[in-house]
Amino acid sequence: MVDEVWKRAEIESPCVKLCVIHPESRLCMGCLRSIDEIGRWSSFTADERRDIMDALPARARQIRGKRRTPRLKTRN
Repeated sequence: MVDEVWKRAEIESPCVKLCVIHPESRLCMGCLRSIDEIGRWSSFTADERRDIMDALPARARQIRGKRRTPRLKTRN
């Protein structure tokens, strides 16, 4: 199922639906955006979103070794 918000004609969001804010870097451990960037994403221009998307790979180093992947509960 695709969320309606992701069907808009704008640059793809980096959201991976793992919304955990790292306490030291204050970046989302899933998408690497700041809380401000997440909150303002839809109001940014395409150029602003593109600049942020371009900066995300470098941000991974700020929390290297501290990122987590979600644990999925298994049904018995």
